[in-house]
Parts: sequence; C-alpha cells; structure tokens
Amino acid sequence: MTERTPMPMCPMAGACKTMMEKRGSGFTMLIPGIVLILLGIAVIIMPQILAWLIALALIMMGVAMLVVATFMRRIGKTIRAN
Repeated sequence: MTERTPMPMCPMAGACKTMMEKRGSGFTMLIPGIVLILLGIAVIIMPQILAWLIALALIMMGVAMLVVATFMRRIGKTIRAN
C-alpha cells in the first residue's frame, strides 16, 4: 500500500474564508448577478440596448488597451534608461 500525502490547500481557500467571515459580503456578491439579470430583461424589452452595450464594451476595451500600451511603453523607457 502506498501512503497518501495530504493535498495542498487551494490558494483561494484563505481568501474565500476571509470573505465568508466578513459581514455583508454575501449580499455584495449578489449585486453583479442582479444587475446582469436586469440588463437581460432590459434587452428583451428593448433589443436596441444590446447594440449600445456592445458598443460601450468595445469602447471600454479599446481604452483599456491604450492604457496598458502606455503603461508598457513607460516601463520599456525606464528599463532602457537604466
């Protein structure tokens, strides 16, 4: 028979335990789900909202990419200067 070694604890277990111990964190985690359900209902009622949501998401992703590119360029200049 081979001996079994105990499995290491999940890296997120500590974070999950801390969140569960905090008061009100369960409700805070429900908010994104409720918002998504409400957005889904709004899209069913008014389908043109979907086009606006997609456009907004694309704009936000573009801005995020520009911010990351600028950050990376700054890091590159700092590294080359040293």
